[in-house]
Amino acid sequence: MTEFVFMNGKYIEADKAVLPVRTHAFLYGTSVFEGIRGYYNQDEGQMYAFRVKDHYKRLLASAKVMWMKSPYTLDEYEQITKDLLKKNNYKTDAYIRPTLYKSAIKVGPTLTDNEDSFLIFTTPFGNYFDAERGLKLCVSSWRRTSDNAIPPRAKVSGAYANSALIKTDAHEMGFDDAVVLSESGQVTEGSAMNIFFVFNGVLTTTSITDDILIGVTRNTVIELAHELGIPVAERPIDRTEIYNAEECFCCGTGAQIVPVESIDKRLISDGKTGKITKQIQDLYFDVVRGKTEKFKGWCTPIYDD
Repeated sequence: MTEFVFMNGKYIEADKAVLPVRTHAFLYGTSVFEGIRGYYNQDEGQMYAFRVKDHYKRLLASAKVMWMKSPYTLDEYEQITKDLLKKNNYKTDAYIRPTLYKSAIKVGPTLTDNEDSFLIFTTPFGNYFDAERGLKLCVSSWRRTSDNAIPPRAKVSGAYANSALIKTDAHEMGFDDAVVLSESGQVTEGSAMNIFFVFNGVLTTTSITDDILIGVTRNTVIELAHELGIPVAERPIDRTEIYNAEECFCCGTGAQIVPVESIDKRLISDGKTGKITKQIQDLYFDVVRGKTEKFKGWCTPIYDD
């Protein structure tokens, strides 16, 4: 089956979508991107793209940090995404990767006097982690970049060298991923996903000023917790607190909702998925497939014509 991408204002065959080797974004990591999921509902024969406009709002926020001008409106981005998924006609879950990038053919890291271009590709995509098996995490020796260095709240491709070092070192030591600390030594997030803990029955996560990516899935979890009547706190979290958490899970577009079994080889509770984690996980997977009427506004139907 021929797959298509959207590039330079056109839908073109994926194998014809190429960038010159001197493209600024390739040389310097000067692009911003989003990861969006499309969930196929087998019973309805429908795919739902989850929180599309929220992802594009964050793309535009990242673009502003990086001196980029958007070529499209939010409605246009949503329509491009729908049209591309229709052309690729998946009957399975999919991953959607829109990217705004500095496309000048030039040497030198300056962001101004440097044109902006947009592309988007999609691909079939299942579970990034096994949602039933708890993750084994370590606390990384690498620190999260700070807001005054490479701001984590902007989803900049070059910043993911930090994530790559964190995740690779964790894997090489036999862990699935890592908890990352800030330069001040407090918890931020995982290598490329937000993290939640349960302390004394309260679902707790780091605040948006703690050098994290302000996750769309993170926001979803908080809203679902409110729906379930689960108290939520956003606050600074110390490293030694997390070893005694009652529950822990990571979340993100790729990760979805995945429980944590242990941190630094210390079991979280009994090492099994906790009650609050399971409640949120179950509701989340119903919501993203358009099965929960109250939250269906988050789901953009693709095959609606």
